[in-house]
Amino acid sequence: MLLHPKNSSKTHEKCRLKPIKVDIGIFFTIYVAIWLSKLYICIKLAAVAQVMEARKLKKCPIGIQTFEKLIEMNYLYVDKTDLVYELANGDSQYVFLSRPRRFGKSLLASTLHCYFTGRKELFKGLAIENLETEWTQYPVLHFDMSGGKHMDKDALERYLGNSLAEHEKKFKITNPAIDVNSRLKNLIMAAYEQTEKKVVILIDEYDAPLLDVVHEEENLPKLRNVMRNFYSPLKACDPYIKFAFLTGITKFSQLSIFSELNNIKNVSMLPQFAAICGITKEELTEQFGDYIDAFAEAQGKTHDEIVEELAYRYDGYHFTWPSPDIFNPFSLLNAFSDMAFNNYWFGSGTPTYLIEMMRKFNVQPSELGPQSAGSSGFDAPAERLTSLTPLLYQSGYLTIKDYDRDIRTYTLDIPNNEVRIGLMEALFPKYVNADPGKWNPLLGGMKKLIVKDDMDGAIRFLQTFLDTVPYCDNANSEGHYQQMLYIIFSLMGFYLDVEVHTAKGRVDLVLHAPQALYLIEIKLNKSAEEAMEQIELKQYDKRFALLNLPVVKVGVNFSTEARNITDWTITDPRKG
Repeated sequence: MLLHPKNSSKTHEKCRLKPIKVDIGIFFTIYVAIWLSKLYICIKLAAVAQVMEARKLKKCPIGIQTFEKLIEMNYLYVDKTDLVYELANGDSQYVFLSRPRRFGKSLLASTLHCYFTGRKELFKGLAIENLETEWTQYPVLHFDMSGGKHMDKDALERYLGNSLAEHEKKFKITNPAIDVNSRLKNLIMAAYEQTEKKVVILIDEYDAPLLDVVHEEENLPKLRNVMRNFYSPLKACDPYIKFAFLTGITKFSQLSIFSELNNIKNVSMLPQFAAICGITKEELTEQFGDYIDAFAEAQGKTHDEIVEELAYRYDGYHFTWPSPDIFNPFSLLNAFSDMAFNNYWFGSGTPTYLIEMMRKFNVQPSELGPQSAGSSGFDAPAERLTSLTPLLYQSGYLTIKDYDRDIRTYTLDIPNNEVRIGLMEALFPKYVNADPGKWNPLLGGMKKLIVKDDMDGAIRFLQTFLDTVPYCDNANSEGHYQQMLYIIFSLMGFYLDVEVHTAKGRVDLVLHAPQALYLIEIKLNKSAEEAMEQIELKQYDKRFALLNLPVVKVGVNFSTEARNITDWTITDPRKG
């Protein structure tokens, strides 16, 4: 048993003299590491380019959302045109598809645009070439609402007006109406009258102007009224519309789209369209074989090892059940382009609205794990949320992992490691007031010690780190420190359980490490010995007796005055 008594004030004074030397050393180390990493990246990228050129691999379409450009510039394209044909020629005239950001919704809308304008030459060799025989050219009104983010009411109205003006020029409307709803109605009528064909309307990211203010009680109604006004002509113009397709992340029930268009079809959870966005495991193995081999060569790994790592990081999405495994296309294509594993999707931008809503609903990091819900529990409109589950699902931070047909209940969980790490990084500042430049070395140092089976050293490392960062204002509960440890261990890639039930109580944290299973009990303003006594008294270790890992007991005490660990004790059966 190892016991570390509470630090004296003299010890604290010594600790506070050390960071000057440590910070200089860290600064120099980081400077050298950055310089070397830049050199390494340049060399690596050159090598990757050579490998891809030698194998004659098509370029990955990073950030390209225009189907015409993708085809004409001979970028890699995973053929989804059979599903495009089915979507465009289905039973419903109005269709809505929800998918997370950067999942290919804009490319899908662009593909529909090219299809309905009769661009047959772009689809040569693709599945739809054998399905479509007429290739009729319809007038298409294509609106991209993603540019309407972060705007107030007046700016949003100007943005909509400018979007309408681009189409009005095409149909020679020189004296448009003042209100955007009248302008859209007149535009649809003009397109129909001038071409003598019904109009196709494509609205990409229809909800983008509203998502960033979904947590704001004052601004949301104002912007929602603007968008409701804009969308209102769709019902009145029904006789003149051939097909209307809308993409987005969530549903806003108080828009005219969902409240007035009774015949709109939400295909987001239909099995036949489960793979219309994203890349399936089958598509990966059948169409990316050469890319995987090139990746393996660049990484010095085998083909199967690369597939396994890609699945661990980027796979795991399901938008219905049963469903094929869906990879995040943005992350997967970036990984192939760089021949490197990084957190691409989450790194491309954490939505502010999501973090704000997590605070509003007081969602704890440990709650972002497996949970059960009926379909109405995660397909709810954004305005009537009673929990954060629907927004987490619709935004791609939770996904379907199973379905019980008997009780009609879905199991939701975080899709993959990239999303898990990204969520923990986004929530970390709420618990530890430090930037990544400080806590990344902490995570690396602690993980090495835990992998070496040195939990004592890892806790000591954490104690020193917490003594050098500003205090968090809300660090006044046992739950705060429990969640802080949960985030820290999760960011290291370890699997954790929180509040694990045993025969006589609940364990605060159970950490699954390579060499041992750690039962961690946390106390606040008490002592590590009291935490250990609780573990022993309630015999928490018996719950895990059948596992093939040593069970190590850890008692930790935090102090609200010190805002840090004051003492800890460890009982390891392997060390007597």
